[in-house]
Amino acid sequence: MKSYKYEIFTSVIEGLITNGIYQRGDKLPSVREIGQKYGISISTVQQGYEYLVIKGMVKSISKSGYYVNEQQDASTVPPSLPPVRDAVFKHNLHLTTSLRNTGKRLTEFNVAAPGDLFIPQKLLLRTMQQVIREQGAGLLRYYPPNGSAKLRSSIAKRAGRYHTTFNPDELLITDGALQALFIALSSVCQPGDIIAVENPCIFSALEVIRVLKLKVIEIPLIPGKEPDFNSLWNTFAKVNVRAILVTPNFQNPTGLLFSDEQKKKLLSIALHFDIPLIENDIYGDLNFSKLRPSTIKSFDESGLVMTYSSYSKTLAPGIRLGWLSAGKFFEKAEQIKFALGSSVSPVFQETISKLLDSESYDRHLRSFKLQLAKNARHTVDLLSKYFPEGTQVLMPEGGINLWIEMPAHTDMNRFYKESEMTGIRFTPGSTFSFSTTYNQFFRLVFADKLSDRKEDSLKQAGKIAQYSVLPFP
Repeated sequence: MKSYKYEIFTSVIEGLITNGIYQRGDKLPSVREIGQKYGISISTVQQGYEYLVIKGMVKSISKSGYYVNEQQDASTVPPSLPPVRDAVFKHNLHLTTSLRNTGKRLTEFNVAAPGDLFIPQKLLLRTMQQVIREQGAGLLRYYPPNGSAKLRSSIAKRAGRYHTTFNPDELLITDGALQALFIALSSVCQPGDIIAVENPCIFSALEVIRVLKLKVIEIPLIPGKEPDFNSLWNTFAKVNVRAILVTPNFQNPTGLLFSDEQKKKLLSIALHFDIPLIENDIYGDLNFSKLRPSTIKSFDESGLVMTYSSYSKTLAPGIRLGWLSAGKFFEKAEQIKFALGSSVSPVFQETISKLLDSESYDRHLRSFKLQLAKNARHTVDLLSKYFPEGTQVLMPEGGINLWIEMPAHTDMNRFYKESEMTGIRFTPGSTFSFSTTYNQFFRLVFADKLSDRKEDSLKQAGKIAQYSVLPFP
């Protein structure tokens, strides 16, 4: 296993804590003291202390320093390892896609994409027409396999706004986010390898994992609570995990947003065990307030982080254009991308490039995010008013969906069946995991105009939910 400079002092401190020289609650030497004593940089000392914090042996107190964790005895008891699962998943594609062409009148809350009335149709069509007039027959030729140099430069320039550095020459333009994920996983994994995935996890990612014949260990994510980094540390120390897949910004389906500190902790673990970290940033631009959240990539100097995204959630699902920053795995990723076929549609590449180089994309984003935030607040209000007492839902800080937990004694099969019979569709929580952990949950997407009909459908679903709650045994 790779060694790190900070181990020169962390191993000493671990021994002093284990042997009782440092007692619970004792203050540890300052960062400056450690640096001077061992001749290492301040950043290396901070990395080492962060490593001890993740292990649960040390805690950090703002503006005070580092201390031996009072819960040392309990926190160092190794938690049980999560099971390694084969990626054999029942076919649930119909639960996450639109059935609008069936002729049946439907109200769909299950499709994770902007609705027709939220898609900037005029902007997209006008820009495409300009591109066709300007480029003409040039759009009918092959483009570079890695994508337009101008587009890659525009993506890199935009990422700089949220302190993320991409080398344009090491970006790959892909046929959507799923192809980017396929390439990233294929670059670092072989069939039978184990990867760590967030739990719950978006269904489409689970399908890619299944196709690649990988095994998974699930990382539990609970909105409002910090991920269990202690459990992660213990798992990675004992299981040969070949990649970590995570969506730190407005995760689908939970809406969870990692803080910068949580992102740094996860990166620190990945660096210690030398595990490639694949970051899905597809929802990063959809923050409701404050600044656009950072990426894990923005804290990485090793090249171990691969970040990918697309424009299907911010513009339109039919714009099949994504990108991948493959870090130090670029050469392998480039080979895989070439083997998958020719480059992405030149019309799409030139259209996105023109939008990013103007203010049009940002104007659209500002309007879209205001609509999403309004929809989210109003939907939460409707759920609180019409769904059974005990229904749990948190207001997200961004993204396009709500993660809803129904009361424990709700007959979820009845709820889904009767909702479907009335033309109302949600995505069951079981769709997002290989386990049965989320059977009492469902996902609701609010990325479409919340019309009177949609409001009435939520009220009707609330009535169905009310009489789907079984009496206590």
